[in-house]
Formats: sequence, C-alpha cells, structure tokens
Amino acid sequence: MGAVVGTLTMQTKQRRPSRDKVDDELEMTMVCHRPEGLEQLEAQTNFTKRELQVLYRGFKNECPSGVVNEETFKHIYAQFFPHGDASNYAHYLFNAFDSAHNGSIKFEDFVMGLSILLRGSVREKLQWTFNLYDINRDGYINKEEMTEIVRAIYDMMGKYTYPALKGDVPKQHVDAFFQKMDKNKDGVVTLEEFILACQEDENMMRSLQLFENVL
Repeated sequence: MGAVVGTLTMQTKQRRPSRDKVDDELEMTMVCHRPEGLEQLEAQTNFTKRELQVLYRGFKNECPSGVVNEETFKHIYAQFFPHGDASNYAHYLFNAFDSAHNGSIKFEDFVMGLSILLRGSVREKLQWTFNLYDINRDGYINKEEMTEIVRAIYDMMGKYTYPALKGDVPKQHVDAFFQKMDKNKDGVVTLEEFILACQEDENMMRSLQLFENVL
C-alpha cells in the first residue's frame, strides 16, 4: 500500500531498539494534540499497544501537530500518485476518516479507520466502504455518488495504469454495479443491499474495495 497508510504500517514491521515503557508513554503526550490513552485505543481497535505506539510515531512524523487537515492529506496523496490526479479521491477518503466532520483527522480517527480496513470483519469493511460512497451521508448510495468515487479512483491511478480507457468507463461500471445491488429498483442502494450484493459477488466486492489498494 502507498500513501499515509503505507507509510505508517510499514513502520510496524521495522525493528527498533527497545525503549523504556515510561519513555514510550511520555512520547504519546509530546504533541499539540494529545491522543486518547493507549489502553482505551487498544480496547477500541484491533491493534496491540506496541503497534499503536509505532503507528503514532509514524503519524507524528507526517503530522507534527497531531492532526491532519484536508490540504495536507491531498499533498501526501499527490506524491504517491504523480501520474494521475489524486485530489478528488483524497477528498472523499479524508471525509470518510473525519468521523467528527470537523475538517481534521486526529490520530484516534485515523487508527480507528485503519483498524477496520486492515483487521475488521467483512461486514465492518463493507460498512466503511459504504460510508465512503455515501457522500452526502444520507444513508443511501445513488448512482451519482458512486460514479464520483469510481471516477476519482480512475483519475488518481492515471493513464499509465489504465492506458486503454475509452468512453465513460466509470459510469459503465457503476451501471453494472447498480443493476445487481438495487434489488427493489428504487434508484438507491441501502447498506443491507450493498452488503448482500458484495457478499454474493466476489468480483464486485473486489472492485468496490479497490480503495483498499490505493490507501
């Protein structure tokens, strides 16, 4: 994986000299915005205390203030996808991580989302994906919303990834998805319709969770 998640998760695999427990705890408070206690985050996520410490150091290195705004998020993504335009996808992904909807991502927001994406159940991952596609947060996905996300992914990956794209391929994909998902043909997809359709069709699930590969 690339970008923010890749930068941070790669650090969990690196060995480092052992450090005193008190020093580790102290480092967790050495930024402008103090995260929740390690024990609380450990209970709320699927990460161990040590993994949270390593993730936090990576987060602090990328975001010294302890929070990430949208422009910083877009800047990070632009570096990892130089052959495409990552700004739209980064915008939607930022909103999905911004659980408080206040225009910034704290370490707690980031690690809670990361826990679901990396180690959550299938249903939890699909619900997170649904929330990403539900741009206006009304509890439904319509064709326009899904088309926006799919087009943003294609734009980000760029012509070097999809050199043979012709016509409006994102819209064609969305039309095919909707035909399978919108069981009652009311023009919108509910969370349950979304989960059921993805569980019934592995190819569709892989396509809709493409964002996991571009985190």
